[in-house]
Amino acid sequence: MASAALALVVGVAFWPVLGHDFVAVDDERYVTTNPHVRQGLSLAGLGWAWTAFDAANWHPLTWLSHQLDWQLFGADPTGHHLTSLLLHVANTIALFLLLERMTSSAVRSALVAVLFGLHPQHVESVAWVAERKDVLATFFWMLAIGAWIRWVRCPGALRYSWVVLAMAAGLCAKPMLVTLPFTLLLLDCWPLRRFDLGSVPAGQLGRLLREKIPLFVLAAASCAVTLLAQRSGGAVASLELYPLAVRAANAIVAYATYLSRTVWPVGLAMPYPHPGADVPLPKLVVSAALLAGLSLLCFATRRRHPHLAIGWMWFLGTLVPVIGLVQVGSQALADRYTYVPLLGLFLALAWSIPASGGPLGRRSREDAPAVRRDTLPLALTCALVPLLSVLTWLQLEHWRDESALARRALAVTRDNALAHDRLGLELARSGEPEQAIPHHLRAIEIRPRFAEAHHNLAGALVALGRVGEALERYREALRLEPDYPEARLNWGVALVRSGRMAEAIEQFDEAVRLRPAYGKAHANLAAAHLAAGHVERARQEIELARRGGFEPPDALVRAVERLGPPD
Repeated sequence: MASAALALVVGVAFWPVLGHDFVAVDDERYVTTNPHVRQGLSLAGLGWAWTAFDAANWHPLTWLSHQLDWQLFGADPTGHHLTSLLLHVANTIALFLLLERMTSSAVRSALVAVLFGLHPQHVESVAWVAERKDVLATFFWMLAIGAWIRWVRCPGALRYSWVVLAMAAGLCAKPMLVTLPFTLLLLDCWPLRRFDLGSVPAGQLGRLLREKIPLFVLAAASCAVTLLAQRSGGAVASLELYPLAVRAANAIVAYATYLSRTVWPVGLAMPYPHPGADVPLPKLVVSAALLAGLSLLCFATRRRHPHLAIGWMWFLGTLVPVIGLVQVGSQALADRYTYVPLLGLFLALAWSIPASGGPLGRRSREDAPAVRRDTLPLALTCALVPLLSVLTWLQLEHWRDESALARRALAVTRDNALAHDRLGLELARSGEPEQAIPHHLRAIEIRPRFAEAHHNLAGALVALGRVGEALERYREALRLEPDYPEARLNWGVALVRSGRMAEAIEQFDEAVRLRPAYGKAHANLAAAHLAAGHVERARQEIELARRGGFEPPDALVRAVERLGPPD
């Protein structure tokens, strides 16, 4: 009954997402323009999913889930959103069942599940199709915890193998599961009570660590593969750009920001620009004092209230891979990173609430029914359902399309170069290149070395017929980022419009060298070679374009066919 109620309230709260479009940020790379995903499930796609470092990540199960969605739903975003929503609902129900099994408290378990299922900070993980990896990896996270509980209560090699298998599957969806062994150790303390946090004999702690060695090995292997993938994709920022002191300062502020937005989830957006070395000193001091104070409180009360220490360490520890000490991308923080870490705060809250509405600390009779013993938690759960549902509906509205997402970010953040650039791109795509140009220029003003903004500005200039200016912007984008296949392609298109066919072919060739399966670049190469009289080469490029998942224009195909079969 409780599981069905949770499924209903979470499904209703997130129902509007089924009417949303894809958003350009990463949805294009992950789904809508990815030729390996657009071909659906196939042997070739399976091999690519397990070997690709596309999008600066290695997550084969995530790629396979997107391929399956394309096989079932094609380009209709509704089905893609439905899959993510169903996974989120499943995660919420699994969380409730696991907590109830470990604690025998249905009411407090339901409170945690409601907070998890309806919190607005989780909208990004559910509403963003490219973040399928969050909800999919967490599904395996829940399976791993369930398998761990079974193994703890009845050890055996087969049961342990299910823990390893579930963790391995989760790592194949997103490397966030590298912290799973750490969280299992926390659960060993509370609520499984395999050891006392106040006094842990060295031998007992050593045994608990040794039994998790296979999981630590999996985590280490995943870290190595992830770092390799992110470096190969250019996603890891250099120490020169973000020195260690800057990273540490941003991490401290990010922790405090996540905490404050958990309590007061307003002003949420995507992305949050990195402040660089401009973190305000008062903000840094207050954030550090808050974290230190809460840490001391949890440590001091660890014997009487272990759930506080466990929840707090869960929150701090599971955020470590994404807190910015290893800086990936240009964001300061991201709501999607809290999908699992907030569970720690929700656990600490749910088991800190007095059982009844009487004075703090007064408890109902121990032999009273469980629901009567948890009157106050039950009342809070009922009150939070409509409140969080409304906040989630409001946050979902900002994810209806790319334009709404970018405008929201500009409304609640400052100096957001990426949001300006994405809004400019959407304006240009909707036939308003003149309105797009100021946003691209503002993005470049904020981040002069923003290659993508120079590239997108060039596209708007081409749409206005200012091809000469566009060529200079393409040149600047490639000076900043030489291995930029989209810029090579579009520079080549602009060169064609300028009548510089030989130079255009050079750029198209370079684009396909950088990305061999770049179907659109092969199609442009086919057109260029046809114009230059190279019919056989044009025919070859048409075939390569199709292999890359791009169907060349019918006019181009007919033109090549009219010239007869190859010799």
